[in-house]
Amino acid sequence: MRFVRFVSLLAAILLLPFALSAQSAPLKIYISADLEGIDGVVHSDQTDVHGPEYGRARKLMLDEVNAAIDGAVAAGATEILVNDSHSTHRNLFIEDLHAPAHLISSSIKPYGMMQGLDGSFAGVLFIGYHARAGSPEGVLAHTGTGAVADLKINGVRVGEPGMNAFYAASYGVPVLLITGDNIAVAQLREVIPDVEAVTAKEAVGTRAAEFRPVAEVRAEIRATTEHGVRNRAAHKPLAIQAPFTFEFTYTTTVLADIAEGIPTVKRTGPATVTYQSGDFRAGYRLLRILYAYLSAG
Repeated sequence: MRFVRFVSLLAAILLLPFALSAQSAPLKIYISADLEGIDGVVHSDQTDVHGPEYGRARKLMLDEVNAAIDGAVAAGATEILVNDSHSTHRNLFIEDLHAPAHLISSSIKPYGMMQGLDGSFAGVLFIGYHARAGSPEGVLAHTGTGAVADLKINGVRVGEPGMNAFYAASYGVPVLLITGDNIAVAQLREVIPDVEAVTAKEAVGTRAAEFRPVAEVRAEIRATTEHGVRNRAAHKPLAIQAPFTFEFTYTTTVLADIAEGIPTVKRTGPATVTYQSGDFRAGYRLLRILYAYLSAG
């Protein structure tokens, strides 16, 4: 009996450093925040940084992001990185974010809406996301910019939630939550069926919505985030496999004229271009150039 106790004690001592290491390891959560999917937002007067209602929309966005931060902290998150991902990517102020959030701000960054993510994060949250370009319903639906009519990755039609879920998967990180209108939620669930979600509003076409009480939405975001982070082990990254084929259809042939001048980009239709990459993140970086920076001049 004494020998058994001695062995048990020795095992406990030997395993103690590993237990302490597991307890002290940071729990990191990544938030990518957009504006069109925020409750109370429905018009370009709110999403345009020069619009007359932009200040109000920015505050609504802040409150939903803070609700997600609070939920992550309640679930044990010790490090939170928020990437401002709308328009100029300067909609959130660091002094307004709840601790312990760090903030990535401004739009000139290689990986856009997913800048700063790496494999050390336990999960990704999409806050305020919207439906993809060409959607018959979905508040202010678009993909990247108004220049994009359609986007497919490995034959899968995606909008910003889908393309960013692919990016998270390239690091083996699962998407735990999406918030936005009902169409944005449904479209991401085509790609990730078990993603947790908060439907902040119901789309009425692409230019109207039925809003929920904002306090109710924020409370649900906090609770659903906490649940998602606590149950993160049940969420698996999207399964992806190289090589990756990116297919862009623009709203005008002029943009395809310009895009096909980039090495590796091929013209496959009047307004459609395609390219392949063995490295998803390299392909995503070119994707950002094609939708965010390319213009007809």
